[in-house]
Amino acid sequence: MKFRIAETFTSSLVRLTNDEQKVAKTTVFDLQLNPSSPGMQFHRIDRSRDQNFWSVRAGKDIRVIIHKTQGSFLVCFVGHHDDAYAWAERRKIEDHPTTGATQIVEVRELVREIIVPKVVEAKKSAPKKCLFKGTEDSELLSYGVPKEWLSDVKLANEDTLFDLIDHLPQEAGEALVELATGGKPSTASVDVPEKAFEHPDAKRRFSLVDTPEDLQRALDAPWDKWTIFLHPDQLRLVEQDYSGPFRVSGSAGTGKTIVAIHRAVHLLKIDSTARVLLTTFSEPLANALGSRLKKLLVGTPSLGDRIDVYAFNGVAKTLYERLKNKLTVISEDDLRRRIAKALKDFPNIKISSSYLISEWRDVIDAWNIQSWDEYKDAKRLGRRKRLSEAQREELWRMFSRIRQELKSEGLTTLDGAFNELAEQISQYKNPPYTNIVVDEAQDIGVCQLRLLAALSGNRPNGLFFAGDLGQRIFQQPFSWKSLGVEIRGRSKTLRVNYRTSHQIRLAADGLLPDEISDVDHNTESRRSTVSIFDGVKPVVQKSSSSEEEIGEVASTLKKLADDGVRPEEIGLFVRSEAELQRGIAAIKDASLEPHQLSDRMSTQYGRVSIGMMHLAKGLEFKAVIVMACDDEVIPNQMRLEGAADEADLEEIYQTERHLLYVACTRARDFLMISGVEPTSEFLEDLGG
Repeated sequence: MKFRIAETFTSSLVRLTNDEQKVAKTTVFDLQLNPSSPGMQFHRIDRSRDQNFWSVRAGKDIRVIIHKTQGSFLVCFVGHHDDAYAWAERRKIEDHPTTGATQIVEVRELVREIIVPKVVEAKKSAPKKCLFKGTEDSELLSYGVPKEWLSDVKLANEDTLFDLIDHLPQEAGEALVELATGGKPSTASVDVPEKAFEHPDAKRRFSLVDTPEDLQRALDAPWDKWTIFLHPDQLRLVEQDYSGPFRVSGSAGTGKTIVAIHRAVHLLKIDSTARVLLTTFSEPLANALGSRLKKLLVGTPSLGDRIDVYAFNGVAKTLYERLKNKLTVISEDDLRRRIAKALKDFPNIKISSSYLISEWRDVIDAWNIQSWDEYKDAKRLGRRKRLSEAQREELWRMFSRIRQELKSEGLTTLDGAFNELAEQISQYKNPPYTNIVVDEAQDIGVCQLRLLAALSGNRPNGLFFAGDLGQRIFQQPFSWKSLGVEIRGRSKTLRVNYRTSHQIRLAADGLLPDEISDVDHNTESRRSTVSIFDGVKPVVQKSSSSEEEIGEVASTLKKLADDGVRPEEIGLFVRSEAELQRGIAAIKDASLEPHQLSDRMSTQYGRVSIGMMHLAKGLEFKAVIVMACDDEVIPNQMRLEGAADEADLEEIYQTERHLLYVACTRARDFLMISGVEPTSEFLEDLGG
C-alpha cells in the first residue's frame, strides 16, 4: 500500500499549537509504521460523500483525516474534531474525467460560501461580463475544472473569480486566471487510472512517502511546502536534460530559487560522480541557499558532500586558494588608494577617481585587457563616457604601471583572480565541478561568468541559471554570448506567482515594461504571469511633510498589529541610509521595536525589519512598507547627476526602477508605498 501525504495536511498542521502539532506528527509517524495497528482509533466519516474518508484520534480533541483505498493510504487534514469532520464532509477525492489527475474536490452543494449568490448580488448593482461564458465545457475540463463546478465557472466575473478559485483545484484556478487575463493555459493528461497520482498536477498535491526521513521532511517545516510539492512547470525544469547552458526566468515570487535548489539536488541524485556548485550573488543569499538546501537533503545528507554553496566572489576566493595560492587578492579600497596615489604622477588625467575605479573594474579587469592595442580598440561595453585616444593612452600608462606594481608585489584584484582561474581551469580535463547552478543570475558579472563558463566546459547540463532581468540592480548589462554562454532556444519563463497577491503583483509590474531583453536579445515577458491568490490594493500615500508621513506609517503599522500581523512579518524599506531614521521613527511611534537589517539578512522575532532596498533581495514579508519615496530620493539624485550621457541616464533610471520593484515584491498580502510631496515619479506607475 502506498503511503502519501497531501499538501492540505501540511497547510492545516501549521494552524495548530506546538503541542497539538507534536501529537498530530506522532500519530502520522505511527500510521506510516503500522497503519493497521490496533491502537489506532479509526472512525468512518459517515456524512461524507466520499466513504473512504476516516478520522484518526490524535489527542483529546485533535483528529487526523485519512483517505483509505485498497492501494493508497493518504493523510489529508488535521484539526480540532468539528473542523476536521467538516473538512471531510465537504470534500471528495476523485480522478478528473478529462485530465486523469487525482484531485481533492469540494462538493459544490455543500460549500457554505457558494459563489452563485455573490454573482446574483453583483448583477443587481452593476452587471459585469461573465469571463468564461463562451468557453466550451470541454476546454474548461481540460484545465482540470471539476465537472460539477462548470456552471459556476461560466457565471464568474472579475469580482467573483478569486472567490471561486478558492474552491477549485489549484491547476484549475491558475488556468482560469490565465484565461481571464488573455493567456492560453497548458494542459496535461494521463490515460492510465493507476497513474492518476503520477499526473504532474497530482504531484503538486500529494507526495509519496517511502521512508521515515521523507515523512520527517514533510512534517518538520510545513511552511516550506516547496521542499515537498512542486508545480508541474517547476518539476519539468528541474528534471529535464539540457544540451547546453539553460536559463529559467520569471518575475519575483515565481519560484526561481526553489527550482535552482531542486535542480542542484536532482543533479546529485542522478549522477553519483557529480560535483555541483550552487552559487548566487552575495554571501547572505548564499547562506540562505545553504539553509534551504539542508532541508532538501534530509534523509540523504551524504549528497551534501558533493555540493558547494558560495557567493559569486566566494567561488573565486575558494578556488584561488585551492588551485593557485600564489598571489594575494587585494581589496577595492586598496586599489582605490593606489589609483589615487598614481594620479599625482599623471596631472593630465582630469577624471574623477570613482570613474577611474569603474574603468578599471568594468573595462580593464572585466575584459582582461593586457595591452595598449587591446585597450585602444576595446568597445568598452557598459561604459558610456566617451574618451579620446589621447585620454585612453594616458589612462593606459597609469593602469599598466599599477598592474606592474601589483605583479611585482605578488598581488592581484578579485576580478584578476577570476580571469587567471578561468584561463587555468579551461586547460583541466577534470575541473573541480561537473555542474553549476546559478541563482540571481541577472547580477552576475563578466569575470564571474567567464570563470563559470570555464568550469562548465560547455557540457550538457553544465550550466543552469535562474534570474529575473527586472531585478538587475548591481551589474551593467553585457553579452553572455561573447563569453561562449549561449542560451538562445534554451530558456523558460515561470508564470505562476506564489509570493504576492494579484493586486500587489499588478502594481509592482507597472514599474517595468511588459518585456525586458538582454544584450543578446533574449526576451523575458511578464504578460502571462498570474498570482494564485487575491488581496487588497496597495496603498500609495503622499504626505506634505516627513512628520506627516511618519504619522501615517505609524498608524498603518498599528492597524497591521491590531489585525494580527506579527512584527517579524513586517518589512520596511527605504532607498538609502539617509532615510533610515524616518522609518525607525515611524516604527517607534507605533510602539514597536525596529530591527535594522544587515548583510546577514536575518530577521528578529518581535521586531519590525527595516533596511535599505538593496538588502530586500531574498526576503519576504506578510506586509511591506516602502517609505520615503520622495522626488530626488528615488531615482537617486546623485546617481542622475553623475550620468555621462543619455544612455547612462537611461541605465540609471532602469536600475532605480528595478530597485523599487525588488522592494515592493517582498510583500505577500499588504503593500504601502509612501513619500513626501513632491514624490517620486515612479509612484504614478504604482497607481499613485
